[in-house]
Amino acid sequence: MSVRAPVNPRTLLTWLGLTFGASGLVLQFVISMQVYLTDGRDIPGALGAFFAYYTILTNCILVLIYLSEVTTFRWLDIFRGPVFRGMMAACIALVTIYVYLVLRHLTELDGLFDLADRILHYLCPVLYLLWWIVRQPHGGLRWSNLPIMLVPTLVYFAYAMARGAWVMEYPYPFMNAIKLGYGEVLLSAVYMAVALAVLSACVIALDHVLGKPRRPLIDG
Repeated sequence: MSVRAPVNPRTLLTWLGLTFGASGLVLQFVISMQVYLTDGRDIPGALGAFFAYYTILTNCILVLIYLSEVTTFRWLDIFRGPVFRGMMAACIALVTIYVYLVLRHLTELDGLFDLADRILHYLCPVLYLLWWIVRQPHGGLRWSNLPIMLVPTLVYFAYAMARGAWVMEYPYPFMNAIKLGYGEVLLSAVYMAVALAVLSACVIALDHVLGKPRRPLIDG
């Protein structure tokens, strides 16, 4: 007799990730826009500030990945590929590590800001990493994919720096060229790129391990 789980773990994690991801983003959007508009920004400026954060963009992409799993929309095909999904596993892991090691020591949040922070920086990344691990099949990543997995983050960095030079505002402390200077910012960016490359390599290696056929516990 075989025992089956009442709910498929992958399906459960898909809906949990989609629910918490969308809820966290909506919550963060509402409370952030209120602060931005109260501080005197116009709506385009407030939207620009909100979507300047890597955390927001990566969590938006995770929601789209979950949507690609539960729908058949053709415009979501890019989010169904193993390279894209593996890349996001590395990116969202970088978000959690950076926030845990650096950002949480710089600011103290309370109330709804603290709740949104915990959802987007900790809960959603953990749910996605678990979802990526249990999804099947694995084995679609190649070591040659590693450079491609770094490109979107490098594009984001270039965009954030260009926007910062224009509006004189940067989303993260290590990007603040006004305070640190471009030399130190570029050095910090190299460190972050190396960290992302290591995480991407770990994702590829794990994908290879998970993609190997499993031997039965009992032969015969």
